[in-house]
Amino acid sequence: MVLWLEAVSFDVADAPAVAAFWAGLLGRGVVTEPGGVLVPGDNTQVGLRFVSSATEHGSRSRLHLHLTSSSPDDQQRTVEKALRLGGRHLDVGQGHDDPWVVLADPGGNALCVIEPDNTFLAGTGYLGEVTCDGSRAAGLFWRDALGWPLVWDRGEQTAVQSPLGGTKISWDSWGAQEVNAKSPRTWQRFDLITADVAGESDRLVSLGATRVSESSDGVELADPDGHAFSLGRGGPAGRRSRDSLDAWSPLPRTF
Repeated sequence: MVLWLEAVSFDVADAPAVAAFWAGLLGRGVVTEPGGVLVPGDNTQVGLRFVSSATEHGSRSRLHLHLTSSSPDDQQRTVEKALRLGGRHLDVGQGHDDPWVVLADPGGNALCVIEPDNTFLAGTGYLGEVTCDGSRAAGLFWRDALGWPLVWDRGEQTAVQSPLGGTKISWDSWGAQEVNAKSPRTWQRFDLITADVAGESDRLVSLGATRVSESSDGVELADPDGHAFSLGRGGPAGRRSRDSLDAWSPLPRTF
């Protein structure tokens, strides 16, 4: 298997503004692309792509990112930094005594700054978790598609993590998005890359994916829940040119 998760892609109204927020918060650089901005990840921290879109995709509070903290002071510094960068507090029904802090980025995407003693996200790194709406079948599909071990499997809640560790990706069927069979594009998608688009496309279909469309850039497919994802040509360094990679360098995490 020669397949990599290049990024989790989000449709937002203002991609440059949202990408700048996340790059600043995570201490990463940005790569400007046609129609959007990539905040690159690495072998253990998932990349984030923001695509400018005027399409309304409904409530987004169930789909969000989790940031870790090493101490109560560290948690508070992350909250303060997020607010300085343009984030805001968000009420999703959490209690006053809950140890995590719920915020929204400038595009309305939810994030939680998790308490330091959270065992589920121990050792994941700063971007601890990307949460997704989806069934257990979707979680098992992505386990096999990515070749990432299943690190959580209870009821309809599943999670996978790279064999190298780092960011976890989880699915929970509660409040799942309704999918239009004629247009399965949802506001959050996975962008995959491979050197063998045809071979990997066939493998993904054998695992339960459905082909949606094809283009010169790659293939669009849908997972067992009907959520679309892309498969393009590239390697571990991504589809970016060597010049773009040379120009990008991670930024230190500062407050």
